[in-house]
Amino acid sequence: MPRLSYRYILPALLVIFFFFTGIKTTFTQNQEVKDNIQKLVALYQIVDYAYVDSVEMEDLVENAIIETLKELDPHSSYIPKREIERAEEPLRGSFEGIGITFQIFKDTILVIAPIPGGPSDKLGIMAGDKIIIIDDTIAHGDKVNNQYVMDRLRGKKGTTVDVSIYRKNRSDLIEYTIVRDKIPINSIDAVFMASPEIGYIKLNRFSRTSLVEFESAVAELKLEGMRNLILDLRGNSGGYLGTAVDLSDQFLPGGRMIVYTEGLKVPEQKYWATPGGDFQKGKLVVLIDEGSASASEIVSGAIQDWDRGIIIGRRSFGKGLVQRPFPLPDGSVIRLTTSRYHTPTGRGIQKPYDNGLEEYYKDVYNRMKHGELVHPDSISFPDSLKYYTPANRVVYGGGGIMPDIFIPWDSTWISDYYTELRRKGVLNQFTVQYVNDNREKLLAEFPSVNDYMKGFMLDEAFMKDFISFAEGMDVEFDEEGYNTSGVFLRQQIKAWMARNLWDASAASEVFSEIDDGFLKAMEVLNDESLFRDWKIHY
Repeated sequence: MPRLSYRYILPALLVIFFFFTGIKTTFTQNQEVKDNIQKLVALYQIVDYAYVDSVEMEDLVENAIIETLKELDPHSSYIPKREIERAEEPLRGSFEGIGITFQIFKDTILVIAPIPGGPSDKLGIMAGDKIIIIDDTIAHGDKVNNQYVMDRLRGKKGTTVDVSIYRKNRSDLIEYTIVRDKIPINSIDAVFMASPEIGYIKLNRFSRTSLVEFESAVAELKLEGMRNLILDLRGNSGGYLGTAVDLSDQFLPGGRMIVYTEGLKVPEQKYWATPGGDFQKGKLVVLIDEGSASASEIVSGAIQDWDRGIIIGRRSFGKGLVQRPFPLPDGSVIRLTTSRYHTPTGRGIQKPYDNGLEEYYKDVYNRMKHGELVHPDSISFPDSLKYYTPANRVVYGGGGIMPDIFIPWDSTWISDYYTELRRKGVLNQFTVQYVNDNREKLLAEFPSVNDYMKGFMLDEAFMKDFISFAEGMDVEFDEEGYNTSGVFLRQQIKAWMARNLWDASAASEVFSEIDDGFLKAMEVLNDESLFRDWKIHY
């Protein structure tokens, strides 16, 4: 079917859907709007009646909606009915299935770990198991990919799936009938004690379950002696506004404004902290980077504006637009930007998007090109973007949260050799296979993550095996590149092995040993001078 251009009629299309579904909007139905509605209705009637070829009207309308929303702003979006459930899973905090994390390894479904308390875990399915048959159908070979697995193993709670599993040192396949159940999607990747008094929490999104997860993590860390906290929001692209408010409330005294929103068609709304947050006392560092957006910026902005903690990292993404879902007649949804949010001092966090979507999403690349990710003095802020906290510290608006302490992006360890290893999936394949072959031995020698961090060494013999494995995957050895990337490469291998032996939290703990942002946070927390000099409340 030929593609038609609707560039000049699209901006009014959304009004039609509101009109047909009876949604009451605040738009004034003036004569111009009515005329445009009639014009669009006439267009579709004419196309349906007279166009030379058959037209899939549903596709035509969906494409028109998508293009219309692109004309508005970078974050208004359309979700077809068929994709709504999958799109909402990460924010809802759960899905329904058998409860495993898996990986496709040599055309076979390899269980990385059963999710604790899930259906597979309860039946005794183990890390390292390989799923060979699903419902009497061979489940390995070229046809197997992530979508293949999810289509067959996910399903409604209470339904069953039969699997046959190969387990090392067993000659026969093990048969399981698994009853699917609701499986949590955790929004916290890592929780551990970084020192006897410093806890660490890494949050990957702001979902409906994030607050409960956070409160549980804080309680666990306090039992282990935590008095100070590193909250890692690097790479966290956001989520629910309400969750961001609730999380900010954990750190701020009652009565402090957390964020306010305003839009042309919606009244200003202010959100306030309540008494009794779980971490209102204690030194706090928040880690951010260019991937921290939206809800991450609400939290870091509120903490910075109220002098509650120290923000470390690089300027955040700069998404200060709030989306509200509107249902359409067929069950699909548009997420329409309805307001902007501002930090307590009045800073607008949304970066400009006047130059179109392509330039908007090239912003991080442009920051890199202009040197901002390496040199903070390459950023120039006019006086109009300066704001002052109650402690008279200068903070900046105009797009994203500028950290109090800058951590440059270190690219000195990146070599063509390392890039090729990642591109070919060598690190992933090697660590999965090594752990799968040596799991019992490793866990017997290193029963805890702490034992593993102190005792497991990647000696020359180990790295020679890695290099040989890489050559077997068509990555030719490059001594100069290997030396350039060596320290990072070794620590990443060690961290990924920890993930396969335990979980993502173990991987973060191992990798923290060479993580510049984490190490700077530890330095700052162990030195009270900045908290004292900047009048940070703790």
